[in-house]
Amino acid sequence: MSTALLTEPERVRIEKVRALATTGERAVPQLMAMLTDPSWTVRREVVAVLAGAGPAAARALRESLETQRDDEARIAAAVDALASSTADVDDEVLALGAHADPAVVADAAQVLGRRRSARALPFLNQLVKHPDDNVAVAAIEALGRIGSRSGVDMLIEVIEGQNFFRVFPAIDVLGRSGDPRVIGVLSKLLGNPSYVLEAARALGKTGELPATAPLAALLSHSSESVVRVAAVALWELKTRYAQKYGEAETPETELEKVKPSDVALRRLIGLAQSDADEQMATAHLLAAIGGQHAVAGLKALLDAPAKVAEVAATGLKRLGRHADEQLAQALRDGNSARRQVLLRTISRATAAPAVLECLGDDDATVRALACDALARIGSTSAAPALFHVLADPNPRVVQAAIGAIQSLGTAETRRLAVQAATEGAPMVKWAAFRILAYFGERAALPLFLGAIKGADAKLRDAAITGLSFLEVPEAIDALLECTKKGDDRTRSTAARALGTWHTTTEDPRIGEALLRGVHDGDPWVRYYSAQSLGRLKVESATSHLTPLLSDEAGQVRVAAVEALSNFKSTEALDALRRAATGRDEDVQRAALLAMGASRRADALPILYDAASSPSASTRLVALSAIAESGTPYALPVLAKAMRDTDPTVRSAAMGFVAAVPSVDATLLLVDQLRDGREVERIAELLATPGEGRVEGLLSALETAHEDLAPSLTEALVRLRSADARNALFKAMTLPAVAPRRAAAPAIAALRTPNGVAELKRAAETDSDARVRQICQVLLAQ
Repeated sequence: MSTALLTEPERVRIEKVRALATTGERAVPQLMAMLTDPSWTVRREVVAVLAGAGPAAARALRESLETQRDDEARIAAAVDALASSTADVDDEVLALGAHADPAVVADAAQVLGRRRSARALPFLNQLVKHPDDNVAVAAIEALGRIGSRSGVDMLIEVIEGQNFFRVFPAIDVLGRSGDPRVIGVLSKLLGNPSYVLEAARALGKTGELPATAPLAALLSHSSESVVRVAAVALWELKTRYAQKYGEAETPETELEKVKPSDVALRRLIGLAQSDADEQMATAHLLAAIGGQHAVAGLKALLDAPAKVAEVAATGLKRLGRHADEQLAQALRDGNSARRQVLLRTISRATAAPAVLECLGDDDATVRALACDALARIGSTSAAPALFHVLADPNPRVVQAAIGAIQSLGTAETRRLAVQAATEGAPMVKWAAFRILAYFGERAALPLFLGAIKGADAKLRDAAITGLSFLEVPEAIDALLECTKKGDDRTRSTAARALGTWHTTTEDPRIGEALLRGVHDGDPWVRYYSAQSLGRLKVESATSHLTPLLSDEAGQVRVAAVEALSNFKSTEALDALRRAATGRDEDVQRAALLAMGASRRADALPILYDAASSPSASTRLVALSAIAESGTPYALPVLAKAMRDTDPTVRSAAMGFVAAVPSVDATLLLVDQLRDGREVERIAELLATPGEGRVEGLLSALETAHEDLAPSLTEALVRLRSADARNALFKAMTLPAVAPRRAAAPAIAALRTPNGVAELKRAAETDSDARVRQICQVLLAQ
């Protein structure tokens, strides 16, 4: 909090707390006394200091919870400090479990849950049966925070015990447990008016297909509030299923079997007037159910807030031909906001006439999206209209029209491009030049040559660039002549164009022109000349480029580094080495990347040193270069970087590790999951294909605990490969039960005959009762 918002007495006391923090354990008694300070701001500062004060503070906080129960502020502060302590306080807190006062035991459960202490799971499972409701509820909530599956059996007993105060928190925790066995237990609660809403929400959180049918049945419930909750729960189920297994459409295939009554469907459509979550859920359900009423309901949602409208538009697209007419009409009748949503989903040529009308919309974004849509659906008949758009005053729209025309690529588009380049206004000619260059249209040569001599600088630039795409001698002659012009802009544009010269035939005049360019008085001529020499790999330019590393223009220095990175000579590498250890950070980072790209072993020591730089940006570049180098010694450096203090460096390092083709790289990522670090990011990376990925995941499954195994099997499903599917079947034969329990839902998500057969086998013969129960639940669907 800003000191400006503090009272003077608060500021004084906070300064005292900060001074005490510097004296170590001796300050603990004084800090403990300040836990009852009347100011929450001061207490928060005390809590933060005690949390970092080590074992002595942990003991004092535990003793305070045991013996000082007369002040709620002190109790809350002690709980906060223990929960956020950097010391290993689990033993201190677990010791409170034997206390005679239930309130102390409940506080202990809360602390352990907030710390997500896996060691505390047996203790918390015992507390679920505690005679005191407050203790039991605290233990249930703690299990939910930790997210372990180990307490599922105990929580199922809680549900069956029908203790109202304990059932409610248990429902929520079971929904987030990831264990398919809970679906049957929660489904039974749907018939109880006291629990139906919470049970429906929990079923949505399971993210498992067997929960679809009981939730879908609620869509015909007499209570509108139940219908609303069921709709949102089905939307959450779809979202979570996609996160786990990467196949968002499968829940829809289950919902297609649902045939609600007309009354139920009208009530569902009525949710279009509710909040955004319910509207998105409604759109999802209507798209899955289908029919004329569903199409009308989805069309009504197109004018909802953007996120909802996108879901509705996607739903209409999913209905295919049944909704084509409605989509086209919605485009014609819609305002700009609706058109923006619909144009992003158009993929059928039948909508072309309606899309063409959008080219005249007042909104530039709509016009640009209409160009994109016409290209996407391959509407060649739209070419004349797209050429008219080249005169649009908005640059983004013009760029979209150019891209669309280039993607259509018919003889008609070439003829129209030549016509536009000949007869159009200057801006239209410029756009037409770009189109002709893209096609390498030889008929454009006289137009380009004429523009080079003209007064329009922008048109001249486009013409010079276009010449590099024409496979005729006159084009290179004209480009070389441009490098000698007195105009700086013309020379720099020509130097850039020479770097993209299409032919592989060596023409010594090109190198000579570019070597002149690196000594030019204009920095942009030097910049593009250096860049082009690198692209063309003119190794003889090394001695000319090396002096540019100290050029007065920063962009020239960077261009020199990039050019030298394309050369293999010792002289070039020596120059890069000097640049990589220099003081110019931009040049240094460019040199580090270049050295990584060189894949030379003698460049690695410099890269390794840079990976430990105080600058996060430099570390990031060095890691990128090390990853690019392809060295077999990169993995330890990248692994260390996955624990970097900078989140951007950490995330990048994880991506680099994921790209390393080895089992060891996959196991390193799994270790991050074991430690609970960057769980979503790691799960995403493990689901990306790569050499060693499947073998690594299967190896990790052999020793995976109950909470890790599901993440590994879900990654195997999302890999979508035969090897990954085979690995799931192998996991069902592993000696440990945790991988078998996790593999069963993953195999069910495959929805293959072999998968069903494996589930049947395990349901009958697996040695573990929980595996058999899980498979039976999955087969019931």
